[in-house]
Amino acid sequence: MKPISQRLNDIPASGIRRFFDLILNTPDVISLGVGEPDFVTPWHIREAGIKALEDGRTSYTSNWGLIELRELISESVKCDCNVDYDMHGEVLVTSGVSEALDIAMRVLLDPGDEVIVIEPCYVSYKPCIILAYGKPVVVPTESSNEFKPTVEDIKSKITEKTKALILGYPNNPTGAILSKKELEEIADIANEHDLFVVSDEIYSRLTYNGKHTCFSSLDGMRERTILLNGFSKSYAMTGWRIGYACGNRDVIEAMMKIHQYTMLCAPIQSQLAACEALRNGEDACTEMVDEYNRRRRLMVAGLEEAGLECFNPRGAFYTFPSIEASGLNSTEFAERLFNEKKVAVVPGEVFGECGKGFVRCAYAVSVDDIREAMTRIREFMEELD
Repeated sequence: MKPISQRLNDIPASGIRRFFDLILNTPDVISLGVGEPDFVTPWHIREAGIKALEDGRTSYTSNWGLIELRELISESVKCDCNVDYDMHGEVLVTSGVSEALDIAMRVLLDPGDEVIVIEPCYVSYKPCIILAYGKPVVVPTESSNEFKPTVEDIKSKITEKTKALILGYPNNPTGAILSKKELEEIADIANEHDLFVVSDEIYSRLTYNGKHTCFSSLDGMRERTILLNGFSKSYAMTGWRIGYACGNRDVIEAMMKIHQYTMLCAPIQSQLAACEALRNGEDACTEMVDEYNRRRRLMVAGLEEAGLECFNPRGAFYTFPSIEASGLNSTEFAERLFNEKKVAVVPGEVFGECGKGFVRCAYAVSVDDIREAMTRIREFMEELD
């Protein structure tokens, strides 16, 4: 039998999925490893999906997505971000942000084009670039700089082949955010070097310090930016697989072309549930964000009490503590913590080379589980001495 694609063979399997599979087969594990809310989708949103089935809404929709959902997305982005997108041609409903990222890369890149990726970052960024025949160019960040890139760092990586830059703020896995001024400095680079910017803002609602700045709201960035967002994190709708992309008409039209041949459309029940989330989900979203904020403070305090230095996250629902004090590398730490204390975390290098020496801990779990996990981590650290 002939081999499968060499390009695919060169891409490692997701390190997150490995721990996810371990958790499924081990009892009494506290999982801080998977970036999934422990909240169930609010009832009124689930009810909208159920009603869709009861009403026989089981058909395809427009490849673009239901017009009522696109209208609501357009209104929401206008209200939250002060950016106008025409629901006719500038908004595309996708099966989650992951699909939107994939087709964005395939639309933008020709073989050999380079894309700047700021690490640590979500595990899909580099593979999606490679699968689109592009070349990821990494800008590493450090905890000493709050995991933020500098203008000089980004400029040093730009070549004549650089086509785009991916931003993911609030950041997964570090919880870092960028201020408006810092984003404006990146916007200046995009203008100067004629770059597209793919801005993954799936955690935008989970910002605890200050107000999130949408990248496409910055001067001159609306036409250069592909804005990605969705419902998984803010409305606890991970399994519904519903997201969207907004951008200039030419780019979104091209993305729709791939979407119509591969996905056709997002499930209609998910689209109708998303409509309900945007119409009436604000209170539930706010309650969840407040609870994440409470858990954030509890976990950071617990990690520091255990002797693990931890950058104070300002967004998303992750902490990214240094495990240097343990004397172990990230993988050893994660494996031994899992085997000896049944607490699952993700080794930092899964999110990029500069993540070595760190682990990702998600606080999208209950307060009781966070308290118990912190007790077990403290015991683990004490037993290492």
